Amino acid sequence: MLRFVVRRLLQMVGVLLVLSLLVFVWLRSLPGGPVSALLGERQTEARREALEQALGLDQPLPVQYVRFMQRALQGDFGVSTQVLPGEDALDIFLSRLPATLELSFFALVIAVALGIPLGYVAARRKGTALDTTTVIFSLVGVAVPVFFTAFLLKYFFAVEWNLLPVSGRQSIGLDATRVTGLFVLDGILTREWDAAWDALKHLVLPSLALATIPFAVVFRITRASVLDVLDEDYVRTAEAKGLTARVIRGRHVLRNAMLPVVTTVGLQVGALLSGAVLTETVFSWRGVGQALAEGFLQKDYPVLQVLIMAAAAIYVLVNLLVDITYALIDPRIRTR
Repeated sequence: MLRFVVRRLLQMVGVLLVLSLLVFVWLRSLPGGPVSALLGERQTEARREALEQALGLDQPLPVQYVRFMQRALQGDFGVSTQVLPGEDALDIFLSRLPATLELSFFALVIAVALGIPLGYVAARRKGTALDTTTVIFSLVGVAVPVFFTAFLLKYFFAVEWNLLPVSGRQSIGLDATRVTGLFVLDGILTREWDAAWDALKHLVLPSLALATIPFAVVFRITRASVLDVLDEDYVRTAEAKGLTARVIRGRHVLRNAMLPVVTTVGLQVGALLSGAVLTETVFSWRGVGQALAEGFLQKDYPVLQVLIMAAAAIYVLVNLLVDITYALIDPRIRTR
């Protein structure tokens, strides 16, 4: 098991190195570049040359990349120029991360809590009206863009029916104690139940919008996996032996059907982070996704660097945990 984990860690380091090179080259190939973003309308040839020399951008690209990696390993990604001028780019990421983690966690809980049970029931009742309805619903979830779903939820539940908050993470003027940056958890830890309830209400619509695609994917993978397992000989043998449906379901069907589902759930974390850009923008959710959108619009290169690299590191780390979980469930994976 240890060799398996070490091998995956080395692969993770390699992926991050390649990604850092791609991000480095891509940001410096964008029109204008970081110097134009910093100077803005005050740009002159003399100022441009002076700033390039001060930032080391007049050096060969390999030298620039080595310096970039040296600073990155020390947590120095530069200072924001537009999103929050003067603020350290890494601090911006750390301050926005709890909002995105909270939103992604609730969206993932919704997707898994609905996708796995419905996928299993649909597979057990293949060809029935329930199966057809849930499959159509999952197809709609995949086909409809996240931002459109977000606008629909916001219009009906917040604007027309006034059942839930329109935007933001908590009501303006609410006096709440901050502990972790996760507003619902903060309210529970401090026993400020009104703050926890208010934060939870603000989470409902963005979580539902963000959960639509992961739900559809988890549902379809679960359904397909259960159908495959139900056709296996060992399931029919268990039925022939007279084992109860509960034993067959838990020991033979769900345990084996969950292998691809575990991988799928892990991969959906990356999808949630990318989908959060649109969802957070629609609901004015001050998380990493909204900061990334602001960085693109305002050409804030230090913020873009740290957000892309950090999001990729989280994605790779989650996939490492998924691989380890998979190996624990199925020991055969460790030998591959």
